[in-house]
Amino acid sequence: MNTNCKYLDIHVLQNVPPSCINRDDTGSPKTAVYGGTTRSRVSSQAWKRAVRLYFKQKLAREDIGERTKRIIPMVAEEIERIDPYADSMKLARKVLEAGDIGIKAKNEKKDDAKADLEGTGALFFMSHRQAEALAKFAVQVPEKTWKKDDIKAIIASRPSVDMALFGRMVASDPSLNIDAACQVAHSISTHAVRNEFDYFTAVDDRSPEDNAGAGHIGTVEFNSSVLYRYATVNLRELNESLEEGEAIDAVLAFSEAFICSMPTGKQNTFANRTLPDVVYIALRGDQPLNLVGAFEKPVRANDGLLGPSVRVLANYARSICEKYDMPPLIEYDLGGDITGRSSGGLKRMLEALGEYLKQQRGVL
Repeated sequence: MNTNCKYLDIHVLQNVPPSCINRDDTGSPKTAVYGGTTRSRVSSQAWKRAVRLYFKQKLAREDIGERTKRIIPMVAEEIERIDPYADSMKLARKVLEAGDIGIKAKNEKKDDAKADLEGTGALFFMSHRQAEALAKFAVQVPEKTWKKDDIKAIIASRPSVDMALFGRMVASDPSLNIDAACQVAHSISTHAVRNEFDYFTAVDDRSPEDNAGAGHIGTVEFNSSVLYRYATVNLRELNESLEEGEAIDAVLAFSEAFICSMPTGKQNTFANRTLPDVVYIALRGDQPLNLVGAFEKPVRANDGLLGPSVRVLANYARSICEKYDMPPLIEYDLGGDITGRSSGGLKRMLEALGEYLKQQRGVL
């Protein structure tokens, strides 16, 4: 039995039509220079946010967390479920303050109720399981016996799936930090791009008939691309953060979410939602391996950009593994585009991945 499985690499090629799914501070689609040419880019933060939103649709509430400034109302909601007669906001604030984790109201000059609703000065990542455990502690344990270390232990225990994958950083108390088991690369186009502009007008429906002018004039910047997307999961780190048996479910949930999700920027304007054209998953025992080097030389259109991108990626994946004698332990190919061997549909591929991971004694 192979017990060397450490990393799960997910490689995606996705054809995206005219869109602006991730824009910068000027409203322009994000770009990056790679291989000496300008590429379309979607930030890792944007796609991780899309994955977390996908989790909310697919996972149970107790398996996900919230990154929010309104942590006091979050704990208060759990207190209300346990004891509807408790002063939930006051009790939630007290138990969080007793934990001494740097949770302070954003505007302390306001009365406590208004300050609690407005939120704290910084975002805090907390799982619903942690909020529920804090609520039980606040309701069931006499306040005079509360200890700071006990409250911190609750906040540090049982992270959610998204917390274990993407990590938590608490500047005021590093002991509550959680190392991210997942890394997500900025997605870039496999080819050079040039942003375009959509000039549009909006008509005032109640303007006089003799007024031929528009009610509003503007422009929207956009581009289209074949994106190379990559993410990797450190399986052993994920297993250390989650309860026994939860790691496999987390890996499968992340794989599906990363493959099927998409950031929602300007989607009402462009209706640009697509699914990946190519998905290649490799389980590795040596190190994560980003294959973006396949596109350092930008792909040029030859009856489209997707076909050449697939061929370049397949050749590069094979050559880099042969050059360094670092073949994957096992690989899955959604349509056989990279390996020449299809792993079936998405459901079948993820089932096969789950079965393999269950065999990895001492890893997951």
